[in-house]
Amino acid sequence: MVTGAGNGLGRAISLQLAAAGVRVVATGRSIAPLAQTAEFIENSGYPIARVAQVDVADPQSVAALSRSLADEDISILVNNAGVPGPVSALIDIDLEDWNAVFDVNVSGVFLMCRAFLPPMIERGFGDVINLASVSGKRPLARRTPYCASKMAVIGLTTTLAAEVGPLGITVNSLSPGPVNGPRMDRNFAMEAERTGRTAEEARAEFAGRALLGRLLEEDEVGLAVVAMLNMPGLHAADVDLSAGMVAR
Repeated sequence: MVTGAGNGLGRAISLQLAAAGVRVVATGRSIAPLAQTAEFIENSGYPIARVAQVDVADPQSVAALSRSLADEDISILVNNAGVPGPVSALIDIDLEDWNAVFDVNVSGVFLMCRAFLPPMIERGFGDVINLASVSGKRPLARRTPYCASKMAVIGLTTTLAAEVGPLGITVNSLSPGPVNGPRMDRNFAMEAERTGRTAEEARAEFAGRALLGRLLEEDEVGLAVVAMLNMPGLHAADVDLSAGMVAR
């Protein structure tokens, strides 16, 4: 199961999992884009996907999803759903906006794990991959809620790994760097407006921080998820996929 599977990274992860032979349950808040993801999978000749609506920040919605999928053996959970939050100095951020980011990016991971881990524990196997970010590992001004939430996901991951690893379940986080797509396009446009530069200048300056001199592509993140699932000894790890944006 992949959360936030209707577009962007969630769709790319779903497609790469399907290409690897996984039957994907694509979940998200809106059915129409999820149906499009399923159509892409089916038209590519991969295992037929199932779609299901959920708001990961809503405990009742997550519980309803769990009940509706009682006939499915969910052995892989990819917690991808997330929101970028405000782009603003910390002192100008409202508590409501701060909480909205943590509700999805952190509490959403907690709620999905709480709902779908028990059957994995009963079967004695399963894999959980939580999408974190390189944001927070390096300065990213005006993005405090997002950075803080993604670092919280890493902490959640390592602690959960200690709890369920002995029960046969692997838990890891994947921390992508900036990925080409509409979200980064919006960020570059806002940065250009703020600094008086062009969006392309803002993009080039940002990409120059990566040792490969470029941003990631969505498919690369999907391939990384598949690769992590093919590494049975990978556990309690946070994997940087940043084109060298973060080097450790």
